[in-house]
Amino acid sequence: MHETHVPAIQSAVQEYGDDIITFLRQICAIPSIDSQIGPVGERVQEEMRKLGFDEVWFDSMGNTVGRIGNGERILVYDSHIDTVGIGAADEWEWDPFEGKVEDGVFYARGACDEKGSTPGMIYGLAIARTLGLLDGWTAYYFGNMEEWCDGIAPHAFVEHEGIRPDFVVIGEPTKMQIYRGHKGRVELKAVAKGRSAHAASNHLGDNAIYKALPLVEGISRLEPQLGDHPFLGPGKITATDIEVETPSLNAVPNQCTVYIDRRVTFGEDLEAVIEQVRGLIPLANQQAGDVTLEMLYYDEPSYTGFVFPVEKYFPAWALEDDEPLVQAGQETRKLIGLPDAPTSKWDFSTNGIYWRGKAGIPSIGFAPGDEVTAHTVLDSVPLADVVKSTEFYALLPAIIK
Repeated sequence: MHETHVPAIQSAVQEYGDDIITFLRQICAIPSIDSQIGPVGERVQEEMRKLGFDEVWFDSMGNTVGRIGNGERILVYDSHIDTVGIGAADEWEWDPFEGKVEDGVFYARGACDEKGSTPGMIYGLAIARTLGLLDGWTAYYFGNMEEWCDGIAPHAFVEHEGIRPDFVVIGEPTKMQIYRGHKGRVELKAVAKGRSAHAASNHLGDNAIYKALPLVEGISRLEPQLGDHPFLGPGKITATDIEVETPSLNAVPNQCTVYIDRRVTFGEDLEAVIEQVRGLIPLANQQAGDVTLEMLYYDEPSYTGFVFPVEKYFPAWALEDDEPLVQAGQETRKLIGLPDAPTSKWDFSTNGIYWRGKAGIPSIGFAPGDEVTAHTVLDSVPLADVVKSTEFYALLPAIIK
């Protein structure tokens, strides 16, 4: 029965193909760094209004939302429309926002991560509505901010805006495959306290850097002791930044802060993970209170001034291959003519840490692009896949049981 929808979907997608590509290039041309997604959100809303979405708005945080339908079942297509910065400008051989097309691949900041899924999601929902494939659904496009705190936007969408979906499709790059999970993470910081003195009289001081060194060395050797999982893989740990507080470059530092990214796999308990890192701090320093460890907390206001405080703990999550949403995704891929491919997972983190990890909502990923280009000067997406993905987003609501 569902096969009968495919020719009509493919005909509509072909008709919209140029518009889909133009839309992608236009939203990539609008910088949306540091979660400043207001201008790109306006452009996205313009496209949703053109396509006849029932309602379009900015939520309190400043994420952009479009709705079609008023059915009992709720479906969210989630695509974050913020990006990381461009880094060193001289490393780019083309304008990172205007981008370039070469051999059918579009290169620009955000093309892969993750504006590449936005056109397909929006046009797919519009096509689905036209063909009657959204009967019984309330479907949302949710263009949000994610780069600086995974999951905070959907967390606020559910708990502050009061919209809790039954199913979610995450638009992070999946190479047009179905992804069904990834590792979680916890962000920590260790603060070593010392006593400042002039470097010429360093014996009068207490160097905070030296107090932090055993922890950093321990982190560098810890991974063989971390947990492992057959699907999600092993835990990982990285010292990602060090900040020093010192009166001058000729003084003994009085404080040293080490930032730690700990990737958490299934079977690893949060408290045990934290205590394992704490165990790398010499006991004498712990007892004296000279080196402390704590989880990071995110309470930065969004560009609208909205504050939604969260701990920076992001749980691992995965669906099983036989779960209905995963099966619906695989069937949809088959019906639109994509080659057989096993389900897989992301190496990096996504909003799935909230949707499934915290809220328990069935979620899968599907999008064009390969995550290996994310955050690089080769940030890119095949344009044929951007267009083809629209067929998936249009058909999926008719397949989900």
